[in-house]
Amino acid sequence: MFYDAVENRHGLKHDPFKALVVPRPIGWVTTLAEDGRVNLAPYSFFNAFSSNPHIVGFSSETRKDSAANVEATGEFVCNLATWALREQMNRTSAPVGAEVDEMELAGLTPAPSRLVAPPRVAETPVALECRYLQTVAFRDVDGAPTGALLVIGQVVGIHVADDLIADGLVDITKARPIARLGYRDYAVVEKVFQMTRPET
Repeated sequence: MFYDAVENRHGLKHDPFKALVVPRPIGWVTTLAEDGRVNLAPYSFFNAFSSNPHIVGFSSETRKDSAANVEATGEFVCNLATWALREQMNRTSAPVGAEVDEMELAGLTPAPSRLVAPPRVAETPVALECRYLQTVAFRDVDGAPTGALLVIGQVVGIHVADDLIADGLVDITKARPIARLGYRDYAVVEKVFQMTRPET
């Protein structure tokens, strides 16, 4: 099949776009409001964009508390969403008010970060401490604002559980990270394979 993605008349039960751009890592983002309240929210539009320096970003289709907090305080933490924490991650996606501490709501433990103020999730094996760089407000091909935005930060500190490291390498299958697919579907990373880039 082919369909015009701008008109989006695909004839299917649901828009297939999110089911086609997969798997998407989940940015489980911790921020602090200006009054010190903790916010924890998962973003399936998340990824790394540079390794030198380490740059990550998360995106939402409307302005949410996470973006407002990052812009106000200049800091955030990206926690790894794993199979063992899938229910807690899902709980933090609930549409609750800004006054609610999602970490407490999900029964998670805040752990102090080293270089930024927002806490990390103590139960996760990986956390990226980040400082805010910029926000990109998206426009469509006609130049009209969409309301969606991308929050970009530089990773300034990385926490990795010691039991993930073997022979000087991170074995990410031990963490069993989860990824977002389309609809209500998720995937878990349990098996990997290797390929060597050709020299010519």
